Amino acid sequence: MLQEFIHPCLIMTEVSVWKDNEIRNEELVVGSIQKDSFGPDQLSPTSQHKFPPPLAHNSKEIWKKGGRVFSVLLAVNLVLLACTLISGGAFQDVNLHDYDVFFMLTVVMLINIAWMLFYIFGTSKRQAAVPCKDNHAGPIWLRGGLVLFAVLTLVMDVFKTGYYSSFARCLSAIRIMYPIVQALFVIVQTYFLWVSAKHCTHVHLDLTRCGLMLTLTTNLAVWMSAVTDESVHKAQSKNQNASTIHRMAGFRSSSSGSCPCDSNLCKIFQNGYFWLYPFNIEYSLFASAMVYVMWKNVGRIIDHHANHVHQLKFRLFKRTYFLGIVAGILMLVTGIAVLVVYEVQVNSKNKTKAKTDQVLTMYYIFNIVCLSLMSIVSIGGSIVYRFDKRDMDRHKNPTRTLDVALLMGAALGQYAISYYSIVATVASTPRDAINALNLSYSLLMIAQHTFQNIFVVEGLHRQPIEKDNKVDSQEKDIFGLTFVNMNAVSLRVPESGSALPSPTSPGVAIQTSSEVKQSVKVHKEMNWRRRFLKESALFLLLCNVILWIMPAFGARPQFDNVTELNFYGSAMWAAIVDICLPFGIFYRMHAVSSLLEVYIMS
Repeated sequence: MLQEFIHPCLIMTEVSVWKDNEIRNEELVVGSIQKDSFGPDQLSPTSQHKFPPPLAHNSKEIWKKGGRVFSVLLAVNLVLLACTLISGGAFQDVNLHDYDVFFMLTVVMLINIAWMLFYIFGTSKRQAAVPCKDNHAGPIWLRGGLVLFAVLTLVMDVFKTGYYSSFARCLSAIRIMYPIVQALFVIVQTYFLWVSAKHCTHVHLDLTRCGLMLTLTTNLAVWMSAVTDESVHKAQSKNQNASTIHRMAGFRSSSSGSCPCDSNLCKIFQNGYFWLYPFNIEYSLFASAMVYVMWKNVGRIIDHHANHVHQLKFRLFKRTYFLGIVAGILMLVTGIAVLVVYEVQVNSKNKTKAKTDQVLTMYYIFNIVCLSLMSIVSIGGSIVYRFDKRDMDRHKNPTRTLDVALLMGAALGQYAISYYSIVATVASTPRDAINALNLSYSLLMIAQHTFQNIFVVEGLHRQPIEKDNKVDSQEKDIFGLTFVNMNAVSLRVPESGSALPSPTSPGVAIQTSSEVKQSVKVHKEMNWRRRFLKESALFLLLCNVILWIMPAFGARPQFDNVTELNFYGSAMWAAIVDICLPFGIFYRMHAVSSLLEVYIMS
């Protein structure tokens, strides 16, 4: 009877305590909402149990979105203006000159330099300007690559300044100023991104957003100018479209003979800065990606749990079979040899159709072998991910979102070229060995991009390895027996003379010898899977390097194999390749940085 009476009383007491706690929690929530909405000085005693409309909070959110929209519209208008000037200056029929483009780029770079200096010495120095940082943004290998490309871009600017100085008597002063201003812009921007890439700025929000979008637009405009200049140079070097397209950057004058480049020093400067154009192109794209992440992080509040980055160390030669690096270096060296032979034979003055077909066959065979191996490795890595025990990382990460978007978007350029080539090859005659190799090459290019994107996206969304090793670290070997803490609480090893923990103790279980063997077997399988993923990522990384080098430094089988030229016409096919190929080249370099991150996380 006493138990029957006490039991309902206890239940009623618990319910009343629970209700009191709920009321207190509601009062705390109401108070916190009022403080966030109106501030501590605007609270009244009669408003503690009411939910006032959060007008200030909503107005801040609306203005935050308005500031973002304004900066985006500013960027869109500047990109369209730059695209109009650059594309119009590339054709002789349009009454635009290259110095118009140089003047526009010089002005926006000077404005960018002034804003970046203001941010470095003004905005970032204010109190509470950067309350948190995005540890996922601007990893060290990305900033290291940016610095490398920046140094090579500065060398290119030196060559370009020397080249333009040779024509000082017949060129406008803006052409000589442009490479000097670009060099200054590269120096300031590289330092700016090195020290500020992780910032989540909380002061001067609208000015910072507009400044970052202006910087992003400037880098894209420089990229478009460099791509157009290089494409026109390649077209003229192969004597294609010479009647409709002229080279920018001084070669319009040389085509008329008013400013001939006769001296050896002038030719050294001329050839030098064109060979360095690929690095300038990649620098602009790297900087654009980092600036976009900074723009996304303006005004962002970072969750410390989601922002935690494990201290991952880059260990290349520890616990590895060397298979990935050996095979990758072999493909890299072979590809460089193929590129050298290809360039020498194709650009030879005494070239014949038989020699051209021979080097095209060599080029296609190498790429078919390389793309086939990359596809197989990517499929194998994706299959291994199906058995991986690591959880998916679902935290908000603007850097990873941008990486995935760039991989998918940049792949569209190579997809377009491949599909145009497939249609032209299937519909054209004769059906010889060169066209068969070209068809296989185009099909494998589509397959390789698809399988590699799947593998990279899987790797970028996995949790780091260290999180899965916590369970292993909680296993203790005590007196020959393995004790596992089932409640994820570390188990201390008893000191000498202390009693052995009881098998029935809570949170402690004793593994038998068969269970220990099974655990060791599972651990070895996990190590094998992780090692396979690291080897696969390293092999794909080196293969993407050579597949970036070959088109970036002159290999153009799209023009040396005349099937597509005859099918689509020189004007249409040149436009397709010149628009789509830069995205394909950027895809390879961006895949290198993404695969490096996958390798380290594996």
